[in-house]
Amino acid sequence: MTLAARRRPATRAIVLDRSLEALPLFRLSDSADDAAVTFTPNEGAGRWRVLPSPGDRLPGTFDQDVYVELLHRYHEAHAPEDGIVTFTLHAFLRSMGRRVDGRTYEQLRAALSRLERTTLESTGAYYDATAGRHLDGRFTILTSVTIDRRRTADRDQLTLFPTLTASEPGDARVAISPVIRANIAAAHTVTLSAGRYAALTSPVARRLYRLLEVAREEGTVTWRIALERLAEQLPLTQRYPSHLQRVLQPAHEMLLAAGLVRDVAVRQQQRAWYVDYVLASRQT
Repeated sequence: MTLAARRRPATRAIVLDRSLEALPLFRLSDSADDAAVTFTPNEGAGRWRVLPSPGDRLPGTFDQDVYVELLHRYHEAHAPEDGIVTFTLHAFLRSMGRRVDGRTYEQLRAALSRLERTTLESTGAYYDATAGRHLDGRFTILTSVTIDRRRTADRDQLTLFPTLTASEPGDARVAISPVIRANIAAAHTVTLSAGRYAALTSPVARRLYRLLEVAREEGTVTWRIALERLAEQLPLTQRYPSHLQRVLQPAHEMLLAAGLVRDVAVRQQQRAWYVDYVLASRQT
């Protein structure tokens, strides 16, 4: 790395694939749920499925944050053509604002493996911006994950270098899916603020932020969605309107406090429930 590169400030933007953001992927709890997620797009055609690896659960809240941090680093690295992102586990966890210890190292390793092994299946659901059509096929968020553990002798030498940590267990090298990279290269994206995302302490609020940015990119100022439909798109396991509102209310309060929305209202019309979001102006 050149001196100029070291001095260049890190960007605070997170650029994500708009097609993937519009589809459910991460369970908003870390329960041991190995049932597939199935979703039908608004047009009523097509099908989207998230299929866990045999013996593993679906990606959850921690995995959501790992995914966002990976794409943040991919953008920060100026979208390398091979999709390779490298990092130390220690630095990655610190960037996520997570405590660094043996437990979180194992969580991170498991999350990276899950993002490589969880299958995303699109039958006319995921929009391929390069081809200009909806995809029929399967892909994963990461196509490869390699974590090299440093030998004990190597770790003993790290104390000689003040920029490194003696407790660092290894280096990771991951490859972002070419399907996702192609949509980002085609500017079919949404952009988050890393600071605003980190400030939202609720996984539901973080997911809503991602989804609301899809609505923004599609030119929506006031976004109305059926409450039941929103539960499927996030996704949430609750189905009764009263239960859904209890889960969503704290997230809505966080979005309002963060200035990401100007108003949120849950309304009943006849027998159906809807949520109305008024998006705030994007701040630089």
